[in-house]
Amino acid sequence: MKIALAQLNFTVGDIKLNTAKIIDAIRRAKSEKADLVVFSEFAVSGTPAYGLLTKTTFLTLCEEAIESIAAECRGIAAIVGTPYLTDEGPISAAAYIDGRGVVEYIGKRYVSARREMGYIVGSSIGCQTIHLKGNSLRVVVGDDLSRMDDIDEDIDAIISINARRYGKGIMTRRFDKMSRLAFTEGTNLLLMNQVGGSGDIVYDGTSGILNRNGQLVMLLNSFEEDFRIFDTEAENKPMEVPFTTYKDRNSMLYKAACLGLRDYFHKNGYTKACVGLSGGIDSAVVACIAVGALGKENVRVLLMPSPFTPNESVEDAKHLAENLGVEYSVLPIIEAYNAIVGTLQPVIGGTEFDATEENIQTRIRTTMLMALQNKTGYMLLNSSNKSENALGWCTLYGDTAGTFSPTGDLYKGEIYDLARYINDSLGNVIPDEILDKEPSSELRPNQKDSDFLPHYEVIDAILFRMIEKKQHREEIINAGFDSDVVEKIHTMVMQNEKKRYQFPPVLRLSPCAFGHEWLMPLVNHYHD
Repeated sequence: MKIALAQLNFTVGDIKLNTAKIIDAIRRAKSEKADLVVFSEFAVSGTPAYGLLTKTTFLTLCEEAIESIAAECRGIAAIVGTPYLTDEGPISAAAYIDGRGVVEYIGKRYVSARREMGYIVGSSIGCQTIHLKGNSLRVVVGDDLSRMDDIDEDIDAIISINARRYGKGIMTRRFDKMSRLAFTEGTNLLLMNQVGGSGDIVYDGTSGILNRNGQLVMLLNSFEEDFRIFDTEAENKPMEVPFTTYKDRNSMLYKAACLGLRDYFHKNGYTKACVGLSGGIDSAVVACIAVGALGKENVRVLLMPSPFTPNESVEDAKHLAENLGVEYSVLPIIEAYNAIVGTLQPVIGGTEFDATEENIQTRIRTTMLMALQNKTGYMLLNSSNKSENALGWCTLYGDTAGTFSPTGDLYKGEIYDLARYINDSLGNVIPDEILDKEPSSELRPNQKDSDFLPHYEVIDAILFRMIEKKQHREEIINAGFDSDVVEKIHTMVMQNEKKRYQFPPVLRLSPCAFGHEWLMPLVNHYHD
């Protein structure tokens, strides 16, 4: 039997476009003599569709799309993910269409993703077995795969359609779990996953097939559309999972960030991006991702030195912009800063220089970048990182602003790792001076982040244990970290939830992103 795997990039709500892509893939599968073609979960609707899944008109259009797709399935079977309205409510379903165009819906029993809870319900009837070309195939939707009971009947393969998002380390664990399942059940396992950016989520694709021994025998590309034919009768040699090394991890992060940014822009009708280039590492990496996602001709940067910006930082930013080939302008904010501070003298005159004057600088820069966005359509990219977001080491309505944040879920150390990967891959576009300089906001003379904070290696290690590992402060201190440092970082994290509530959309690249897996009350007096 020949099975076609159609890993496609769908758009939420564009049922017409999604249906056309599905029909094109069915026709291709027919031309290549496939017996079955498999698509991902929510292929018809795109995902996450959130409140659209509660609209009867939306669900009706999805059902009509399945009817159109079924009309193309004469002589070939298909499994297509779609929302489906039942007497129980809307469910996530696999529409199995046989070679005569007859449709059967197979539901997802367990709804575990927050982005689906409250919008769909679990189906009372879960995975089902279909029979095709003398083969018994168990069709499973979404997270039901991880909750399957032992299969008593003789099954030739499990077909699991999914919408599993990318996150650091998740892909390796995904294939480890699938390998154990295939080996334990003694059956072949096919995973078909979504691919593409969808708001703050990016789906990696990486669909694949494992044999009865739990060995990988086919792997589709990550972060791009792919189409393959798998012949169950052919000799399918085992292969290694190819994304286990440190370099692979950075490659995946870069591809995920580029795809997430590209699809966020293009699916929203945006084409051009602007970045405030400071001469620091964060904005340098964001500018590189923007060029990788949108092309250098669609990226523009502003260099906005304040009275406290060293000339070296301006030259470093110029050097980077020239290496990337992007248009740049140097627009000093000294006069604007002096004018605002002067105007405020009746209010702040006679007080010591503090965060007030620092924040004025960042908000002036945001005003100028937003003016560029309004006048020319260059959408502002945020250049934050997870370490600073966690600590609140950022200015509301200043460096927290932007249309989209491609790096806000990456720790500071990961930003440096990504910068080194970019240089290795793209030819040292980020000057060594940017990589080597000590982190600084440059909002007062000779300022360094380490004047107030521990070094980021220590911060990141503590934050990772606190956020990703959910460890209590005592556990972190017992692991060898200074108690005063741990207490300081914990206090900063807990006091700055109010800032994180006001961030722009942040691309989720970790298993524990702020606002989703990590979400604290906006008002919170818990101090244990």
